[in-house]
Amino acid sequence: MRKRIVVGSRGSKLSLIQAEYVVAKIRETNPDIEASISQIVTKGDRNRHVQLEQMASIGVFVKELEEALLNGQINLAVHSLKDMPTQIPSGLYLAAVTERLDPRDVLVSRGEKLVELASGAKVGTGSLRRAVQLGVCRPDLEVCSIRGNVDTRLQKVVNGEFDGVILAAAALKRLGWEDRVSEYLSTEHFLPAVGQGTLAIETRLDDSEVVNIVVPLNHLPTWQSITAERAFLSALGGGCRAPIAALGTVDGTTLKLEGMVADVRKRKVLHSSEEGSTVAPEELGVSLAQKLLALGADEFLAEVRKR
Repeated sequence: MRKRIVVGSRGSKLSLIQAEYVVAKIRETNPDIEASISQIVTKGDRNRHVQLEQMASIGVFVKELEEALLNGQINLAVHSLKDMPTQIPSGLYLAAVTERLDPRDVLVSRGEKLVELASGAKVGTGSLRRAVQLGVCRPDLEVCSIRGNVDTRLQKVVNGEFDGVILAAAALKRLGWEDRVSEYLSTEHFLPAVGQGTLAIETRLDDSEVVNIVVPLNHLPTWQSITAERAFLSALGGGCRAPIAALGTVDGTTLKLEGMVADVRKRKVLHSSEEGSTVAPEELGVSLAQKLLALGADEFLAEVRKR
């Protein structure tokens, strides 16, 4: 039995909290294992002044962690699942996902809810998905691109650079900053990124010892939900930069999947949903993708690919 494992993580405060959570869960079931965290700098971290949609490659927050896995520098990697491309490199394996926290987006302002922000107010987000959905809800607001860690974004509200920022509820919860939330945004208008609120644990496919250590951490309803979401994203050609959102929810043996594709230029969204069995989440994701493509999502995606 392996006695020591090295867990790879990005170096941000939030990423390290996430990695420490996974380490604590491993120790609960494997008290004899010594686990340490190795901080890995990713392309997305190095290029903090470049907007994410302008980066040519995908997986900018996971690639270096995956390389460290493949070369044996680390034994497993902890990611925010929403950062993971649907195509996993050969030799690697998504071994488990943790129980999903609140998947919603939140508004952090100086106390106002979204409807209360003055016309022309500046709202920051680093996500095209959020930017388009915000533009649909409040076309009179000025949507501004923003990069940086959560605390950096929050400070831009405090110092008056922005009137508000939109962030993931799960990030603020993990950081213990839920008191900063001005409003939890309804998924009816702000459908989250695929996998939002979930941590992914990635291992080498041939490392059966580590896989066996990690698999007990897997939360089945979350796994079923994100499997449908990622199949939806993949079927739409999720490697492109189109704003695509999805949220799966499990009720007994029923899985409901909501999906959205947005047109950045026209500030339009296509939204639909499907229900199916939890035993066939991939089929549900593909079915919903086909439904949206039939409604015209292919035109939205083609427009983005031209950019």
